[in-house]
Amino acid sequence: MSSGDNITGDQSQEDAYDLDRKMVAQVLEAVEQGDQQALTELLEDLHAADIADLLEQIDSDDRISLIRLYDREFDGEILSELDESIREEVIETLNPLVLADAVRELESDDVVDLLEDLEVPQQEAILDALEDADRVAVEQSLSYPENSAGRLMQREVVMAPEHWNVGQAIDFMRNSDDLPDQFYHVVLVDPRLHPIGNVTLGRIMGAKRHVTLTDLVEDTFQVIPADQDEEDVAYAFNQYHLISAPVVDDEGRLVGVITIDDAMIVLDEEHEEDILRLAGVGEESSLADRVIETTKRRFPWLAVNLVTAVLASLVIAQFEAAIAQIVALAVLMPIVASMGGNAGTQSLTVAVRAIATRDLTGSNVWRVIRREVLVGLVNGVIFAIVMGLVGLAWFGSPMLGVVIAVAMVVNLVVAGLAGTVIPVLLEKIGIDPALASGAFVTTVTDVVGFFAFLGLAAVLLL
Repeated sequence: MSSGDNITGDQSQEDAYDLDRKMVAQVLEAVEQGDQQALTELLEDLHAADIADLLEQIDSDDRISLIRLYDREFDGEILSELDESIREEVIETLNPLVLADAVRELESDDVVDLLEDLEVPQQEAILDALEDADRVAVEQSLSYPENSAGRLMQREVVMAPEHWNVGQAIDFMRNSDDLPDQFYHVVLVDPRLHPIGNVTLGRIMGAKRHVTLTDLVEDTFQVIPADQDEEDVAYAFNQYHLISAPVVDDEGRLVGVITIDDAMIVLDEEHEEDILRLAGVGEESSLADRVIETTKRRFPWLAVNLVTAVLASLVIAQFEAAIAQIVALAVLMPIVASMGGNAGTQSLTVAVRAIATRDLTGSNVWRVIRREVLVGLVNGVIFAIVMGLVGLAWFGSPMLGVVIAVAMVVNLVVAGLAGTVIPVLLEKIGIDPALASGAFVTTVTDVVGFFAFLGLAAVLLL
């Protein structure tokens, strides 16, 4: 096959995963014309996640029209893939019978995830649509603390007594009418329903019928308490390369199982949350949010930024006379503050990420702080030489070059120190470092940068 053929194949494969502009335009045209058949044909080959993306991309009026026209073709998986910001609107728009059919298709963990962010009327509508046994299972999951393993787990578990052999396990699964749609392990339990090991389906299918299941258990086996925080669950899956893990109640009895797809969703949400918080736009910000909601989320951190800017301005005001005498100071001082701010953000981002992944701990914190300070020092010296030469060439003043060079070193060292120490301290006192560190680091680098530059200038140049 030629290289050109390979490129064409790769491009077509990429297109298969893209919800392109042409597709969206065709869907909107079908909705506008009220052509249910054309709409169904356009959406029938799309994955539920792509349909959810489509609903998120169009405006509210088009979204309501599409849902009503799509009607009974609506798949329950679409609900679980939808962004929380529009999920309520979609549920309110759906025909109650269609909603009932859609919800019954979902696993218990997906139903719990769906219910968590809804108001009581929508929750009742979904619970009423479930079979009695499914409703009880979902309500039991909802009884666990929010953001816990009990909320994350699915109740559908494939378990087997520890004395069974491969043949018995295979016969049981073949004769069962209610196996989960997707599962990876058979969980071995003792007579008191305490999980004692996992056996992968691959090992079961590859072994002789007489082999006992206990001979096939995996070496890595983690049991998760139902009240464990979901962040800890996601960490365990990522750290120990788990595919699924049994969940137990206070007495150690098996009550559910968590699979890797749910754990990775939590991990992804944590990463997204950290990014949004670092930017000060709120952990639940979405492109589908309304103007008022977005404004409310961003306003507090813009207000905090205003306060820090005023603090920096107060420092500048203390050196008003020096700036009036040497205009070059007003030209150069934003450079010092900007370099410090960027260096602080770099250290801060690395530190916050390391705290989230538990790579930054009490045992290595001082080594990391020393490293960041040394990085700031090395970068500071390099850029100090550059800016010292720029100051000399630009304004013809060797001493001005010395001032900005020293200020640059000081601010980059402080930036590396603040970017690491501040998130660590905030984490120690129970404040989310991703949420609050940015404002503090920016304040420190601005105040130190301006004070070092203008203070040195007042001493050495006047």
